[in-house]
Amino acid sequence: MADNKIVFVAFAIEDERQRDFLKGQSLHPRAPYEFIDMSVKQPYDSGWKDKVRTRIRRSHGVIALVSKNSLTSTGQKWEIQCAKDEGKPLLGIWAYSNDRTNLVGLRTVAWTDANIADFIDSL
Repeated sequence: MADNKIVFVAFAIEDERQRDFLKGQSLHPRAPYEFIDMSVKQPYDSGWKDKVRTRIRRSHGVIALVSKNSLTSTGQKWEIQCAKDEGKPLLGIWAYSNDRTNLVGLRTVAWTDANIADFIDSL
């Protein structure tokens, strides 16, 4: 089997529980991928952006959990832009079934195993 794929997860801190659900999918013993993120509970220190950029560069792709909280999350917006700047494959997943917030310039799909697997398989 090929090496595990590393997928960076960009999300608004208000959607941390949804991030936990997404990361839980990678705990299956046969899951050929690992999710990483840079969630912070304190204000960003000066080195935060450098650390995030390094992690995104090391990732095979980026999944953004999209919700109404994404509209005001400066950290998540920066992570998405960083992924674009680094040329990383990027996919938006709606964090909630009843929230179809759209972010300009981000293809966003429903949260299904097939949509996530197809994206990861494409990396």
